Amino acid sequence: MCGLGGLARIDGQDLGVESDAILATMARTLAHRGPDAEELLRQGPVGMAFTRLSLVDPENGGQPLYSEDRSVVLIANGEVYNHRELAATLPAGTRFRTGSDCEVLVHLYRHKGLDFLDDVRGMFGLVLWDRRRGVLLLARDHFGVKPLFYTRDSRRIAFASEIKALFADPATPRRVDWDRALVNPTMTSAPSLDLAGPATYFEGVESVPAATILEIDLRDGATRRHTYWQLPDFDGDSTRTDQEIVGEFRELLADSVRACATADVSIGLFLSGGVDSAAVAALAAGTTELRTFSVLSGSTVVNGDARHARLVAGKLGVANHQIRFDAAQAPTADEWKRLLWLTEMPTCSPEQYYKHELHRHVRAEHPEIKGMLLGAAADEFCGGYSGTIAGDSGWEGFEYALTDMARRGRLEDGRPKLAAWWEGTEGGLLTDAALDHGRALRARDPYAAFVAAKMRDVEQFNCWHEDRTAAGSGTEARVPFLDRRLVELVASIPAARRERLLWDKAIIREAVADLLPAEVVHRPKVPFFYGEGVQHTHRPFIEMLTHDGSALVEEALATERGRTMLDADRVRALLRRLADAPLSAHVERLLPLLNLCLLDAMVTELPPPLVESAVLLPAVRPAHPVTDWDTAAPEIESLVFAPSRWTGQSVLAPADHVTLLTDTDGTAYLAVDGSLEYVLEGDGDWTALLHALDGTRTLAEACAERGSAPDSFRQLLDDSLDLGLLRLTEPAAAAPTE
Repeated sequence: MCGLGGLARIDGQDLGVESDAILATMARTLAHRGPDAEELLRQGPVGMAFTRLSLVDPENGGQPLYSEDRSVVLIANGEVYNHRELAATLPAGTRFRTGSDCEVLVHLYRHKGLDFLDDVRGMFGLVLWDRRRGVLLLARDHFGVKPLFYTRDSRRIAFASEIKALFADPATPRRVDWDRALVNPTMTSAPSLDLAGPATYFEGVESVPAATILEIDLRDGATRRHTYWQLPDFDGDSTRTDQEIVGEFRELLADSVRACATADVSIGLFLSGGVDSAAVAALAAGTTELRTFSVLSGSTVVNGDARHARLVAGKLGVANHQIRFDAAQAPTADEWKRLLWLTEMPTCSPEQYYKHELHRHVRAEHPEIKGMLLGAAADEFCGGYSGTIAGDSGWEGFEYALTDMARRGRLEDGRPKLAAWWEGTEGGLLTDAALDHGRALRARDPYAAFVAAKMRDVEQFNCWHEDRTAAGSGTEARVPFLDRRLVELVASIPAARRERLLWDKAIIREAVADLLPAEVVHRPKVPFFYGEGVQHTHRPFIEMLTHDGSALVEEALATERGRTMLDADRVRALLRRLADAPLSAHVERLLPLLNLCLLDAMVTELPPPLVESAVLLPAVRPAHPVTDWDTAAPEIESLVFAPSRWTGQSVLAPADHVTLLTDTDGTAYLAVDGSLEYVLEGDGDWTALLHALDGTRTLAEACAERGSAPDSFRQLLDDSLDLGLLRLTEPAAAAPTE
């Protein structure tokens, strides 16, 4: 991993000496991405800044890289996994000056021109200057694993691996793009398929699209866009058997893992406990001395991730370090703002915080590890969301839901006023052909459109945050599932066989079934920290937002856009609700809006370079030794679970918006805001206790009347308070006696 930055005049003029200060600031801003070396170059119309993290040929792999006659100049961030294979295709006598895997790109360009990336496998963002032709090339890998941003006007273009480095150039606008951010699908989580390309969150800043080369003429700024790969249409017609497809998937994934695990430094792996990262671990275990790292938090204990990660590591015989997130420790406002500036994304959330902290631990405790394998992006292309979207409706329900999401996307994109024809009890009288009447009919079936939308998410969200959270600790994230050969294979599956191979990631589970414990192979998909146990994630971030009189929230509300774009009273009311009942709403709904406000302030007054602010971070989270999970569990739970908010002397009552009802058959219900939400056992102990919790007696008294103890209802009481179904109250005053 490296940091790229630079400037170029696109009006036929040369850069002036004043550009040197801009290039130096860019390099300093990107120093966290490349702590091993720094190079600056300014010649004629082009200036380049390069910071290096050395994973291949640490001694002789520096950049810029040059052709033999120095007419081609290249800086690149990432890895070319098949560089040796590509080098073998070059004409005899081709001379390599370094051991860098990226040098092959210079020679490929000399011999193939704009087709030089056609056969490359890897992850990269690159800038190539062809002095003879007077053009500058900006390019990214097939999936956009490695970032590259730019901003331009009629005179110049500035480019960098991270947006913050572009602000070193005074000509770069310093404004958050609220209009585009508020409708971005990763912000809204709208249930529709949005096929628009990824966007940055800053005005005047663009990202080089994945699988694309931008060729810019330095004489007049004329730009040509060359797409060297496209996501397949997923209209597969493969005649191979299911077993043959699964076998080839296994071979290709193993080859991709082997390539990603190859480096001249140590490589680690983030092991979540799900089948995706477990598959990568199983295939990497035999290729490198693997060490794995997992999140040990209240959420990952409840949802089983932590235990299953330990189970996988034990099966494979690899080290597993469980990094503990104590319930008593919440991030500070300054930590959060630094992470937000690192990620440059308003969708920064607890997920990014956890991953950032894992990387920090690895850098502090295992500094020899400079690359980290991930199980990311398997869900997007291998059916990982099928069960989540379909619920209990199976593949047919999944396809029906995709059809509805595709329709919503087309309505939003082109003809929103037609939406009324699909609403209400009479909705659906029109077919989807009405959406395209008089226009070109979209050929993609809903599943193909779904994968295309997920491809957008991979570039906009997955790759973006995986890169930044790793880069913050000078580590390179490597993603074996993002190999075009794997995606092309999955795309070849005929529609009639998708259910067999792609429902709940069957293709992955079957490919590694012989390598992993059956319990892990067949384990249902569990979100990283959402779902069961999510309150243990919400609490620290609610505490962060409410700390010191909600100082961070008030800081966001006090910004110029915060004052005009956010309803402060509603924001504060939601925060109070979350503080009282962390499961009653989603803190992730509030965070993106606060993040936009904070980013607005940051681009106005730029924070210091991340390498300078790193000294202000607290000590890294500790690794908790786990030999036997069952033996260690009680101690772990005492550290990662927040204590219950009630005691036996607490007085509880139903919340004001909650009513306990019983029908004529004796079935009990909890009604929330007038709607029946929960069914209870009519004569169960819990139902009886709820009837007794009327705000007039202590919890211990209510339990004693029924021959039970509060501890026997601990989880139910905790959840009911977290959901806002029960409230803590003071005992009712005794009635005066006459």
